[in-house]
Amino acid sequence: MVAECYYELRLKINPEMEDLIAEIFFENFDCEGVVLAEETYKDLEMVSTTQGTLKIFLRNEYGDSYEDLLYDIENVLDLSREEFLSRGLTEDELGSWEFVLEEKETEDWSKKWKEQWDVTHVTEKIAVVPDWIEYKPKKGEITIKLEPGCAFGTGTHQTTQLCMKAIEKYMQQDDRVADIGMGSGILSILAKKLGASYVYGCDVDETVIDVAKENAVKNNVECIFELGSADKINDKFDFIVANILHFVLAEIMGDLKSIMKPSALMSLSGILYEKRDCVIAAYQAHGLELVEEIEQDQWTSFVVKRVD
Repeated sequence: MVAECYYELRLKINPEMEDLIAEIFFENFDCEGVVLAEETYKDLEMVSTTQGTLKIFLRNEYGDSYEDLLYDIENVLDLSREEFLSRGLTEDELGSWEFVLEEKETEDWSKKWKEQWDVTHVTEKIAVVPDWIEYKPKKGEITIKLEPGCAFGTGTHQTTQLCMKAIEKYMQQDDRVADIGMGSGILSILAKKLGASYVYGCDVDETVIDVAKENAVKNNVECIFELGSADKINDKFDFIVANILHFVLAEIMGDLKSIMKPSALMSLSGILYEKRDCVIAAYQAHGLELVEEIEQDQWTSFVVKRVD
């Protein structure tokens, strides 16, 4: 019988690309979770940091050899890097992607990984709570229970928070909402909790569909989650969220506009500030009007309106 174990991969990245690179591993491997930037202190002074290193926890459910897994990781990373470079990202934006792979005993990591997470207060009204943490919400506070690491979009990343802020500010009671590239379903769940009458989410990654459904049940809300993309939708919505990479947003802007009702609003996120012009050109080309640009750290988002 093969002893249960896992592999810990330490990958050098540009921290701004954390979600992009984490998604590669969620899509291609049996990935349990990721952690970025652990810091070590001695006598209140930081003595080391893993800033710029993404720790990725991979299960070895089938007892694959170290050499087989190493080969698969190198192959996937090489192909992914070529694709991102061909779509306009630079070597500096991606980081080096040098990595070290180590085999570990399973019992060592699960507790340590969970210790990296705490309640995330997105706004005064919205909190994201890891489902193993007991948390008493403040009066009027909306909480979303999730298991971080199980799917893309856990509420801690700036791009997700930018969309959450837009939903809170601009979505109206009884709106019909579409969440394109919904990942964990966190934005859909928030929209439903804020009073959306109907919420539809789709994603091209089939591994996240069941996770999103489980998260909706966990939060006692009803959402429709399916495998798919904007170009396959034959419906119209009052409010749309699309938290996707800038070049993908630019490519599918026409499809996004086609599912907007007249005067509908849309939150576009996942955009590094220096890549904002790409998205601006795309929504302007499709006749969408800017309502607000919302920034957080090195990320930006746009709320746009259909005016034709």
